[in-house]
Amino acid sequence: MGPITLFDKSFLQSLSVDESVWFDHFFLTNVCPLFYVETMADLEKSPQKGRTAEDEVKIIADKFPEMHGMPCAHHTELCTADLFGRGVPMTGQIPLAGGQLVKTDGKSGAVFEPSPEAEAFARWQNREFMEVERLYAKAWRSSLSAFDSKAVAKEVRMLDIDAACCKTLEDAKRLAEGVVARRSRPAARMKLALVSLNVPSGLHSQILERWMNANHPPLVQYAPYAAHVLKVILFYKIALAANLISNERPSSRIDIAYLFYLPFCMMFVSSDRLHEKCASLFMRAEQAFVWGPELKSGLGELNDYYSKLPDSERNKGIYSFADDPHAIGTSIVRRLWGELLPKWGKKEEASVADKPAVSPTIEEIKRMSSAPPLSPDAVDFNPDNTERFLIKRRVQRMKGSWYQAPKDIKEEEEQRHKNTFMS
Repeated sequence: MGPITLFDKSFLQSLSVDESVWFDHFFLTNVCPLFYVETMADLEKSPQKGRTAEDEVKIIADKFPEMHGMPCAHHTELCTADLFGRGVPMTGQIPLAGGQLVKTDGKSGAVFEPSPEAEAFARWQNREFMEVERLYAKAWRSSLSAFDSKAVAKEVRMLDIDAACCKTLEDAKRLAEGVVARRSRPAARMKLALVSLNVPSGLHSQILERWMNANHPPLVQYAPYAAHVLKVILFYKIALAANLISNERPSSRIDIAYLFYLPFCMMFVSSDRLHEKCASLFMRAEQAFVWGPELKSGLGELNDYYSKLPDSERNKGIYSFADDPHAIGTSIVRRLWGELLPKWGKKEEASVADKPAVSPTIEEIKRMSSAPPLSPDAVDFNPDNTERFLIKRRVQRMKGSWYQAPKDIKEEEEQRHKNTFMS
């Protein structure tokens, strides 16, 4: 698996189905909730001439990363957990949504059933849409009205910010950071954070009490992930008030929210100009922003290269002949692997300690897959540090022109391909 990658709908939409196979194969993807909601909302979008709204959604669903897509938890849930003292890692790991704690073969573990998002995309590939999804799509699109510019400007002034002095996006980010880091009127600032982060109102008093008992630390120390999301929200409002971001495109509110998930990736790929301008402001030094058309071109080159293989090789499945990205053409995929996975490509890097001693057997996978979930009282290990986990997936044997699993694979081996087992 390649670099952990956050992507937006604009990028996946730009790919052909064959290109999406290689994106899924060579990158471990963070499927954030916004991608699902954006795609679902297309059920209420005016379709292109000659297509229905259902056609548009199916086109995107056909490209969904089913082999290496990881469902990320929602940012509101993560902010709430952070404010309650459960740390949220911000160094590239994907905080997975859901998961049942189990114990098999004397080892702690977590089993993740196919996510509701993955199940939905599987249905959408067959043009099967639930009525509740249509209702949510309608409500979501209707909520995408433009911000009231005067109201946003007033809100920014209440933060003691003069938007007129904000000349660049870098200025907007610096001002947002200043608001979050400021120590004056700490209680008012924490309440602002709770409201801005959409933390359920019933939890406000508990969070405030816990924070006061900790002697009112700044949000950046107390809940770093919540502080990150708040910075992005304030940055967006300040940039709007300063006319650095256009208010004519209501969807920019969702586009900017993808930045909430930047801590959970190594690279972010997008074909959206707003992301191109803003994402790098909130990324760590070791992260990369990748312009979508460039990666699409590289994936197309890989597809052309592997398409020249004889059918006898292609029928074995892409895992048998494409374990590493090949050095062809512009080789952007290979370059990203080299930059973001420092150990990759070094012949001497793989010590015995780095490699699993024994691959899991089908029997081990079956036992873990069917293990009953532990009750809260029976959990005697740290849920955030299990020894292994199993992710169940729905995977098409053939996608586009490619066999994702061998053409003549046996049933038990196919089951292994459909599960991700990590120890």
